[in-house]
Amino acid sequence: MRAVADLLREAYAAADVDQAASVLNGLLRRNAGRLRLTSHAGRSPWHPHLDGDDDAPWAEWFLASSCLALTVLVWDRQRPPGGICASPDCSNVFLTQGSGPPRRYCSRRCATRERVAAHRRKTSG
Repeated sequence: MRAVADLLREAYAAADVDQAASVLNGLLRRNAGRLRLTSHAGRSPWHPHLDGDDDAPWAEWFLASSCLALTVLVWDRQRPPGGICASPDCSNVFLTQGSGPPRRYCSRRCATRERVAAHRRKTSG
């Protein structure tokens, strides 16, 4: 699962929509099966899958499903799906939600920590 997360991270690190699309296209080409609908033998509502089959390993399902979701976000918003936290002490990724100013941090906690650190540098110098 960590290897899959590392692959997906490239889409979050994309500088623009073209790079994000290129990363996702490469992941889909190398790792996804054919788009199909499944209900898991009637145990769930019908939904799309891109993994090999209903018994595919979790990592395969996670990668294919994540690529599908990120592809829809890029298609719908025409921009990269998110980013990587700007805090030097954090490496989390985040989804860009809605419009507004570009997001730089994964959470309020990281944003606040960086603002406080910047303020301390400014006042102690």
